[in-house]
Amino acid sequence: MVKKKKTRARMRWKILTLCLGLALSALIIQTFLYLRTSSSLIYREAQEENLRLMQNMQAEIESYARSVEIGLLRLYNQSDFIADLRRGASLEAMRDRWNRLAYNTGSENFDTSLGVLAVYLYTADHEIISTYRRAVTPKHTYPTDIYDGTQDTNAQKVKDYVDSDDSVMLISSYFNVYRQRDVARFVVKLYQGSRVIGYAVCDTDEKALRYLMRKYTAGGEGYVWIQPMDDRPITATGTLSDVELPHYTEVSNAIQAGSLNSDQISEWENQVFFRVLQDRYNIGSYALMPQSLLEKNQRTLNEYLLLIGIAISLAAVILSFPISRSLTRQLERITATMERIKGGETQLRIDKLPDDEIGELGLTFNEMLDRIEGLIAKEYEAELAVNQAEYKALQAQINPHFLYNTLDTMSSIAQLRDCDEISELCQSLSNIFRYSLETGTPFSTVAKEIAHLKNYIYVMNMRMQGEVEYSFDIEEDVLQDSLPRISIQPLVENAINHGLKNARGEKKVCVRAYRESDNLMIAVEDNGVGISAERLEELKKNYRGQENSIGLSNINARMQMLYGDAYGVTIESTEGKGTRVFLTIPHRNASGENVTAG
Repeated sequence: MVKKKKTRARMRWKILTLCLGLALSALIIQTFLYLRTSSSLIYREAQEENLRLMQNMQAEIESYARSVEIGLLRLYNQSDFIADLRRGASLEAMRDRWNRLAYNTGSENFDTSLGVLAVYLYTADHEIISTYRRAVTPKHTYPTDIYDGTQDTNAQKVKDYVDSDDSVMLISSYFNVYRQRDVARFVVKLYQGSRVIGYAVCDTDEKALRYLMRKYTAGGEGYVWIQPMDDRPITATGTLSDVELPHYTEVSNAIQAGSLNSDQISEWENQVFFRVLQDRYNIGSYALMPQSLLEKNQRTLNEYLLLIGIAISLAAVILSFPISRSLTRQLERITATMERIKGGETQLRIDKLPDDEIGELGLTFNEMLDRIEGLIAKEYEAELAVNQAEYKALQAQINPHFLYNTLDTMSSIAQLRDCDEISELCQSLSNIFRYSLETGTPFSTVAKEIAHLKNYIYVMNMRMQGEVEYSFDIEEDVLQDSLPRISIQPLVENAINHGLKNARGEKKVCVRAYRESDNLMIAVEDNGVGISAERLEELKKNYRGQENSIGLSNINARMQMLYGDAYGVTIESTEGKGTRVFLTIPHRNASGENVTAG
């Protein structure tokens, strides 16, 4: 007991020392790095952090644009519409036929979070085919055709894009005078090969983009906007001071004119400019940040450095005691139970385990004990089974040999007394039993299987007085192919018992063995009563699960267990005409190796 208390105390002191060591190490390293880091470095890190935020924002904007693009590209699923565009159907016919297509596209192809306001479908000659407008009122509306001239919709930018060789989706915008807000615009060309056969325009509410932008702006300070190259701004968030307004105007006009050649980060007096462009689309994110906002991070670091160190140290001291107590208490209980199990109480298990790693340890220990007990029980059962199998094997060694010797003796006596049929019958039965009861190897060859089958056929002919005519078509190349023992004879037995038993007239069974691709094919065909379509379908569904059968289901199960589900038995039958049963297995030589056909 004294030893356990000492162990518990040592563990608690180790946990306390570890927590304090980590806290003090973190404080010392933080202080050292701060003393070595200049104010300019902290300032640059703040710049880089804001740049990373803008890059993340651009990634979300790209994902938003990609979602819109995917929604427009689903127009290719309208194969009849694409066909009409491809063959240049008359405008009136397309307007009549596809009047609702823009509505269906806008209402079905886009998530509501994208804020789709309008969808327009055009021919390659800029003729409107179909229009969808959401929430149209007499006071607030959207144009039915961006080219109708009722308001400035920045449509020339769309026309220039469609007439250009640019195949990447166009992102643009315009100011809706009715709504008094900017509208984001996305344009996708529709192609037939390399020829433009039409295009789709999707206008969305810029509020959806502004929502994405606000997630990455520094508490609403500064001014952030997105603007396509050579085009007007789409939307913005934040405020512009009187000092920032001229800088913003300068940059925005330069972007729209396509003449912005500044570096990725440029600085004015008391201002910092950020720019992040996309690789996929023609859109960039821009920001004007006051230097005071970036320097705020440095002041915050100075103010909280000491507080963080003190808080970490206090938390380490306070938390180490309950943590160490909870850990040692559970470990003590688990250790005590293990000691009792070690002493012989093997039925014990660790209970009341916590939902943590120590609980997982206890559960694993309990499972290990259960498995050990299970293995011990299985080992005992296996030992009994082995002893029983050895006993049965000794018996089996007597009975088959007694049977073989008896049949051989009967054959010899019949031959001496000129009873050739009885002699041959006894010899065939002896060969059948000898082949069937051999347990040395589960595999044989086609040649041996056919020899075994002929012995069986001889016996059956004696029983049935030769009323069944048998024929063989065995390719010489397959005679040494390997297959499981007793695979062909059950197929012939099935044909006799089920196909020919109730048949009238001439009865025939044909056995074929040949190669097909990389497979060995065994086919048994009879001209018996056949199987109805309903019964055949039932057999195909049910015969796989009847493992105890000695017929087709047993053979099928054996083949699939040995070679996989692609192999086994298949049945073809016509009622009143006969049945063909095919056995398919991989083509292998007598050594069991795969052989390539041809």
